[in-house]
Amino acid sequence: MPQLRLLLIVFTVVIIAFTLAAAANEGLNLLPHFIDPILALTWQGQFNVDFATYLILSGVWMAWRGGFTAGSIALGVLAPSLGILFFAPYLIYLIGTSSGDPKRLLLGVHAP
Repeated sequence: MPQLRLLLIVFTVVIIAFTLAAAANEGLNLLPHFIDPILALTWQGQFNVDFATYLILSGVWMAWRGGFTAGSIALGVLAPSLGILFFAPYLIYLIGTSSGDPKRLLLGVHAP
């Protein structure tokens, strides 16, 4: 798990730097940049829809992993909204709380 934790830290640092640069260059209004290519049916739009489904799946997994409690549903809503900026630090936290046990990490309340 140390390698995964390191990779997640790198992802977090990279996306923070990239997000700050993108916000400085283009402002904070992400939606037109995300939605317009989808509406235009471009390859960028196809990528955006594909990416959005991954984000939604990560949110559903977070909610399921926690047993669909109010807290896990709240995490599930945050995940698609904030992407890897939220997901990577959350996984780092889960690695620590699961003592590196992959079953506990992935299954949460459903772990044997």
